[in-house]
Amino acid sequence: MALHAPVNNQQCQIHRLNLHHRTQIQLRNLYFNIPISQSRGFSLRSRSISHPLLLRRCVSEKISGSFDPDSGRNYASGPPQVLKKSNSFLPHVTLASTLLALVFPPSFTWFTNRYYAPALGFLMFAVGVNSSEKDFLEAFKRPTAILAGYIGQFLVKPLLGYIFGIISVSIFGLPTPVGAGIMLVSCVSGAQLSNYATFLTDPPMAPLSIVMTSLSTATAVIITPLLSLLLIGKRLPVDVKGMVSSILQIVVTPVAAGLLLNRFFPRICDAIRPFLPPLSVLVTACCVGAPLAINIESVTSPFGLTILLLIIAFHFTAFVAGYFLTGMVFHKTPDVKALQRTLSYETGMQSSLLALALANRFFQDPLVGVPPAISTVIMSLMGFSLVMVWAKRKE
Repeated sequence: MALHAPVNNQQCQIHRLNLHHRTQIQLRNLYFNIPISQSRGFSLRSRSISHPLLLRRCVSEKISGSFDPDSGRNYASGPPQVLKKSNSFLPHVTLASTLLALVFPPSFTWFTNRYYAPALGFLMFAVGVNSSEKDFLEAFKRPTAILAGYIGQFLVKPLLGYIFGIISVSIFGLPTPVGAGIMLVSCVSGAQLSNYATFLTDPPMAPLSIVMTSLSTATAVIITPLLSLLLIGKRLPVDVKGMVSSILQIVVTPVAAGLLLNRFFPRICDAIRPFLPPLSVLVTACCVGAPLAINIESVTSPFGLTILLLIIAFHFTAFVAGYFLTGMVFHKTPDVKALQRTLSYETGMQSSLLALALANRFFQDPLVGVPPAISTVIMSLMGFSLVMVWAKRKE
């Protein structure tokens, strides 16, 4: 090792340089390089350093620092390998549950509405276990992206719903209640399944997705009745207390529990993580198959096929609009692709079960509930199919 100046300070730092396989050691006002051989050894030549203990101490501190958990990459910044494998199975399991619900509805009719909230809560708990509080703090630092997701939920999507509702009546000649049902689907808040889909595709974006969905759900107590009055001409009273309770049960409490468990009991998290992906796939399959099985008569109604095609077109347009509009607005953002996928999920997936509950409670004509029932299935199928496609493209 050759030195061209004396050592003037005891503070030193070692930097790894991947280029040319060299390590650079920096002393104040002094730089020199150490070539690294391919056999992990150091090739030292020329004069010896006059401060051997200093050099040994600096190298020791640097190496020990590299094992500091806080200095490494956050676990939530990338999905575990077992979660990556679950991506490829989820769309197939979702499709299988759909076919099973059509062929043999009793296989899912036991999964009633009382199980749906705990099931979604479990998916949010899985997200919390694989995230950290820092991820959510970073999400709140992106108000523009949060606003964009809100606009996608309550401006772009209702506009599309109104267009397809008019098309269903004026062009396809469907009854007016069917058009009202399509519009009603577009008036509700985002779906919690979009958070899980985002987590499977872009784990660092999951907290941002949760913030977007929670905001749209919290304000849906005001926005959904106004949109229904504007688009359908009927003001729907929404249970404010029930909506807030739903947010706490399905989103806030499970995510907070996962974060706290990950923060204070990391060994327990490491033990349960391998079991979360298969359980999450099973829960998602139930969340998709149950609404279809329970509302099978509405889906197989005389207008079922036409409504199915319209709902597919509605959701497809919403996914596409969320993706490309985000690309146009945030084209200079470093993580624009991940943000596009996140806002595509937020715009294309909504709480169709809420729309179905509102249709059954506040509309006398049962045809109003047919589009929400079909939307529950189509939204999930299309969303998790995109999970598979985008996960493969990233690989």
